[in-house]
Amino acid sequence: MADDRMPTVGGPFRIHAAAIPGGATLDISHYLSVLILALAGQADEDGQSVLDDLQHIAALDRSAGHQGPDSHAAHQRDTCVETLLDGLVSDGSIPVYGVQVLRLADRLREIGQPKAVPAQRQVGAA
Repeated sequence: MADDRMPTVGGPFRIHAAAIPGGATLDISHYLSVLILALAGQADEDGQSVLDDLQHIAALDRSAGHQGPDSHAAHQRDTCVETLLDGLVSDGSIPVYGVQVLRLADRLREIGQPKAVPAQRQVGAA
């Protein structure tokens, strides 16, 4: 069994994969930290512009919530989020290279394997 404390993928962004009942979690907090630091750096350079972008996205999200997921506001919101991400990180994708792809696949395969259930004690057994 893999050590859950060690990243499944080590770089450029650390990704941890862990088993949960019925599935898996992918911990991408390292990527999110890089994203937040990039956003903070952008806000440091031009805080009002970043705030305006975020408020515009929030307004579109509210509108999309009322109009539905396939509304013009939802599509416009998604485009604005993609544009913001493009300015911060490489389009929101988390690159996984070389042997790390196989490590991640192996870990997810390991997590996804059906687990043996311990035999239940028979009634009357000591």
